[in-house]
Amino acid sequence: MLPCNVGLGGEMAKKGDSRPRLQDVARSAGVGTATVDRVLNERGNVSEDVRRKVIDAARALGLRRQLPPSYKPLIRLNLILARPDLPLLARIALEFRNLAKTIDRRISLHITTLPHETPEALAAAIRATDCDAVIAYAQNDALIHDAIDDVGKRNIPVISIISDLSGSKQLAYAGTNHHTAGRTAGYFVSRMVPLGGPVMVLCSHLGFQSHADRIAGFKEYLTEHAPKLTIVGVVEGLDERDRSREKLIAAFRERPDIAAIYNVGGANLGVRAAIEADVLHKRPLFVGHELTQYTTQMLRDGIMTLTLDQNPRLQAQFSLDVLMDHFGYEGRPVARPYVSNVPIVLYGPENIPPAP
Repeated sequence: MLPCNVGLGGEMAKKGDSRPRLQDVARSAGVGTATVDRVLNERGNVSEDVRRKVIDAARALGLRRQLPPSYKPLIRLNLILARPDLPLLARIALEFRNLAKTIDRRISLHITTLPHETPEALAAAIRATDCDAVIAYAQNDALIHDAIDDVGKRNIPVISIISDLSGSKQLAYAGTNHHTAGRTAGYFVSRMVPLGGPVMVLCSHLGFQSHADRIAGFKEYLTEHAPKLTIVGVVEGLDERDRSREKLIAAFRERPDIAAIYNVGGANLGVRAAIEADVLHKRPLFVGHELTQYTTQMLRDGIMTLTLDQNPRLQAQFSLDVLMDHFGYEGRPVARPYVSNVPIVLYGPENIPPAP
């Protein structure tokens, strides 16, 4: 039998060999060899601080073995969604669930749903989290900013999705550029209604920065390039089908010459119902947002001409990449400062993707 010294975990050190051993790593990290063994073989029951010390020590000493990724803590993510029955939010939740199945097993996803989207409800849900990070769709309101400040004191980062929370201490925003989306809608409306005319705008609530930015971009483009198109009203329908329908019908009765409708929110079924009420005795141009089963059918039926989709899957992917990078996971395709580059995708009747 050949003489040798066999250290814990199978590390060998021949006489006169200067290569580091597990005992050296333990000494450098200030822990026992059993702890080193648990860390390097990923057996758990070790705090994250100790884990980092062991891996850093092993790397600094040049231990010749494959090491676990540097900083891969257990991360519990809390996705907070109000009114999850809305088509866009249902898509967002589905994309997060699907992606969570494919990423590191140390990351777990928890979804909190709320019946109301008031700032008070969202702020309370953010504060109440017992997870390591929060992803939320919320109005850009002072109450939300305060809640982000409060969880930040507990080292809980917050990412906003769909609608930005600019001015807050959020870690990042994951979503599209809604001002650009509004300008894009303005471009296409101006080309499809070249003679001009009155335009009606529908939104959920201007407290959502995404809706305010879309309207601002739309107005800006029309002012600069299509002065014959005039916005004659902005209806806040709270993304409620019946409320949006009734408000639009009332607006149509006041302005029977409406040439186009731009819906920056989610109540596309309300727009369809208002158009089909036939108050205008004609079919106005209808441009909206999101590719859902409902907008897909509206495009096929000729009710809607164009929809601007904001890529829920890429929003979910960017959110997860940012949080994994923030918590020390290596090799993520993002870097600070985290700037969302989720693109807008335009869909019309001729490029609707086939049903899965």
